[in-house]
Amino acid sequence: MDLPTASMLFAAGIAGGSLASMVGGASLVTFPAFLAAGLPPITATASNITAVVPANIIAVFLDRSLLPSIDRNFFGLIAASVVGAVIGGFLLLNTPHRLFEVLIPVLLGFATVIFACSPQIAAWLRARNAARGRTTISVTSVPLLLPISVYGGYFGAGVGVLLLGVLSVVADGDYRKANAIKNLVAAITTGVVVVYFTIAGAVSWPQTAVMAAGATVGGFFGGRLGSWVSPRTMRFIVVGIGVALTAAYAWRYWF
Repeated sequence: MDLPTASMLFAAGIAGGSLASMVGGASLVTFPAFLAAGLPPITATASNITAVVPANIIAVFLDRSLLPSIDRNFFGLIAASVVGAVIGGFLLLNTPHRLFEVLIPVLLGFATVIFACSPQIAAWLRARNAARGRTTISVTSVPLLLPISVYGGYFGAGVGVLLLGVLSVVADGDYRKANAIKNLVAAITTGVVVVYFTIAGAVSWPQTAVMAAGATVGGFFGGRLGSWVSPRTMRFIVVGIGVALTAAYAWRYWF
């Protein structure tokens, strides 16, 4: 890895970490950076998921006072998340290389749509839980959480939006509490799937370490940037990036 590549990955990490702390959508920046660094798509995906682990852990530590008590129901959700993430990781490492290349524009497009529609998705998920009389976290949410976790282990981009919608029911509409719970679940599940990726030798550690360092820096400073940059503006920019990248990779891998 040469200096220009390392600089590009570090800068992408800063951008991704900042976005994650402000509005989300970090993987729409960090995943293409790994591809630009020359990593094969599957290795880039495993490395991208690995690179966000330190940022997730920091986020959990900073918001630890907002976490709920860890009871049996919460443990059940964690267990479902871990199982789903491992299934997703297994599917990723066993997807044929060419098939995954074809899927990249689809996955990026899906993540872009999720991010663009995140307020509506979160509202729908909260309404769904309220209509069923669920006001606390329970293992009855497992059927919805499991496929989200599988997607998180397989690709990951946009999974935070889906997790936030499912877990927001326990926070009574309090975004900060819901986000703290989401960060804890994400830190645990990504930590577990990274162990799996590491054992399988799927992570390119030099590039991942540089990206993780940049994301950590970005995570610390993103909150301050968010005080003077409109979340709506940032969301518009990230969606624009996602659309452009989806089109670019569709041209690259489909034609």
